Amino acid sequence: AAPEEAPFVNTTPAGQKKDMSQPMLKAYNPPAVEAAWYEWWQAEGFFQPEMDSDKPPFVIVIPPPNVTGSLHLGHALTNSIQDTIVRWRRMSGYNCLWVPGTDHAGIATQSVVEKKLARAEGLSRRDLGREKFLEKVWEWKAQYGGKICEQLKRLRSPLDWSRG
Repeated sequence: AAPEEAPFVNTTPAGQKKDMSQPMLKAYNPPAVEAAWYEWWQAEGFFQPEMDSDKPPFVIVIPPPNVTGSLHLGHALTNSIQDTIVRWRRMSGYNCLWVPGTDHAGIATQSVVEKKLARAEGLSRRDLGREKFLEKVWEWKAQYGGKICEQLKRLRSPLDWSRG
């Protein structure tokens, strides 16, 4: 049997252009191929529009992700389509801006927290009272609030995170 290749180790410092000095692997290895590029693109401002540009503007505002948990197939589909459009427009000479949203779904978040409370503790929001229930909602947001944005970054979505 052929000897196994050593596992990929990313030696590129965060935000720096990818270190390409390592030997190329024999087979496609997504972590090795994708390592460091997105962070470098962000550090270089590639996803930010040029403020004094003569190029025609093109802007998409991402529908704000909810604090209700993780990306689902609907998010993935919508974001893939928007990603394709933004990249195509950028390659077509437009000054592009894809703006990330932030949570807008207070009612949906309330519903998720209420269901969790009922399942886990057998309580309703009325049992807790307003202040204690709001504490539970803020705990939920602290745990899940940035999860969808982090997942979008893992998908390498070219959003201008400086505006999010």
